[in-house]
Amino acid sequence: MTVTYSRWVADARLGTFYRLLLRWKGSIYKLLYRELLIFTVMYGTISITYRCILTEEQRRMFEKLSMYCDQYAQLIPVSFVLGFYVTLVVTRWWGQFESVPWPDRLSALVSGHVRGADEGARLVRRSLMRYANLSGILIYRSVSTAVYKRFPTMSHLVQAGLMTAEELRHLEELPSPHNKFWVPCMWFVSLAMRARSEGRINNDVAMTAILNELNTLRSQCMRLYGYDWISLPLVYTQVVTVAVYSFFLACLIGRQFLDPAQGYPGHNLDFYLPVFTLLQFFFYVGWLKVAEQLINPFGEDDDDFETNWLVDRNLQVSLLSVDEMYDLVPLVERDKYWDESEPQPPYTAASAEHRKPSFMGSALDIRSFLSETGYSAGNINPPYM
Repeated sequence: MTVTYSRWVADARLGTFYRLLLRWKGSIYKLLYRELLIFTVMYGTISITYRCILTEEQRRMFEKLSMYCDQYAQLIPVSFVLGFYVTLVVTRWWGQFESVPWPDRLSALVSGHVRGADEGARLVRRSLMRYANLSGILIYRSVSTAVYKRFPTMSHLVQAGLMTAEELRHLEELPSPHNKFWVPCMWFVSLAMRARSEGRINNDVAMTAILNELNTLRSQCMRLYGYDWISLPLVYTQVVTVAVYSFFLACLIGRQFLDPAQGYPGHNLDFYLPVFTLLQFFFYVGWLKVAEQLINPFGEDDDDFETNWLVDRNLQVSLLSVDEMYDLVPLVERDKYWDESEPQPPYTAASAEHRKPSFMGSALDIRSFLSETGYSAGNINPPYM
């Protein structure tokens, strides 16, 4: 679901961002076109009513109301309230991404420290990583609608092979009314302690490193749980929403083009389409829609996190790391630069322009700088006094 466009902006050239304006998926146009269409229709309806339906006396009253709305709509602090709110939402959004649990480091430690090529050792390594992944999946299932739709019941996790029927029975028998995402972590600890007592983990330092990494992963799961539990204050979201929409409700009347014959200040021209008001609507309501999309990135919007992909990727990579890749090393042989003290990988013709000499420090270039500015050799390299 995430819309990636990094390749399109790799080089800053003329029109780099212009090409992004033509994309639809994840665009502001897709988020905003309904509201913009409704606003334009309402504006046009009021304009037609003023021009064609109202009597002369009613027009004069409407014109006074229009100027009143235009004057006092400026008192609504839309820019300040909306800007501060969006800043909070973006900061929170990035914090949620940084809290996504990745089991890569843990799988490397398990593969390196849980020794043994027999089936028992293989079972221990795979079970440890399955428990770590199961903890993350239980959190995703709690906070992400996409993952919940994939695993609507705990039985679906058993059918998917992410946990066994016996593990599900143990989980359901625990007398706790709280979210049980932490239970697989405790299974991980118990199994790791058993592996240590059996000698599959050689020393306490390795055991400590594994448990510390597990605690890091569990803390990330806990942060995701906290983000889902504690939202931005509802009152702030309501204030921002009311401020934006009340401002543009006032603009529906206050930004009407009035009869130029009446000589009202600022109404010398008569247009049917309020171009700059529509641009203002596009920017402000678009800003609000950005916050609306980012405030919970675990939904199913175009730019939400791909949690189902995370489930698949983390499970596959972690099991592969501790099983098929256990003690797997390619043939060790001399590299191409074995007898060279300054290895220089070749450049292709397309990349040759990026080959630069090593930077030695700005002060070391002072001789060439002084020569270019017209100083004499004596000034460049004066003798000691």
